Amino acid sequence: MADALLVVDIQNAFVQGPSAVPGHVMLRSAVKVLLDKARSAWAPVIFLQNDGPAGALDEPLRPGWKLHFPPLSGEVVIRKTEDDGFEGTDLDTILTAFGVKNLVICGVLSEMCVAATARAALERGYGVLLPHDAHATYDVPPGPGSQGVPAAMAARAAEWSLGDEITICASANEVQFRKRS
Repeated sequence: MADALLVVDIQNAFVQGPSAVPGHVMLRSAVKVLLDKARSAWAPVIFLQNDGPAGALDEPLRPGWKLHFPPLSGEVVIRKTEDDGFEGTDLDTILTAFGVKNLVICGVLSEMCVAATARAALERGYGVLLPHDAHATYDVPPGPGSQGVPAAMAARAAEWSLGDEITICASANEVQFRKRS
């Protein structure tokens, strides 16, 4: 049972249009399932919103920077500039204030902001659940002496890199949130 939902960088540039991650339609659907479940349980929902540099897809106040799913009243939005959503933010303080022990993380990019935030949550003693269908990334281009890696494989490798402390489930449909009054 999860206590809260952390939505990492589900911003327009990454989940719609020509710059969207591969599988963005499935990703949006899975995140919507998680939002609906968390909201119906009155679980805290926290959105991380990346402030990219000038000219980036997620440059602040540009169309691609906007959150794809509008937060509801009482939901928290935390702007960040680092991959790790805890770094330089009050995320830990907010989770503590809500009494969160176990958290579901979803979003983009699997190997960057999602993985860095999941690692930081584990280091702080939070239980972390990562639904496989609720995070995504881009194809990794070929590098010196190597071939490219398809996005789905890069996302799976990001899960694997988090080790056995994290819990991974196949689908957002499997996630359950603890009901709050």
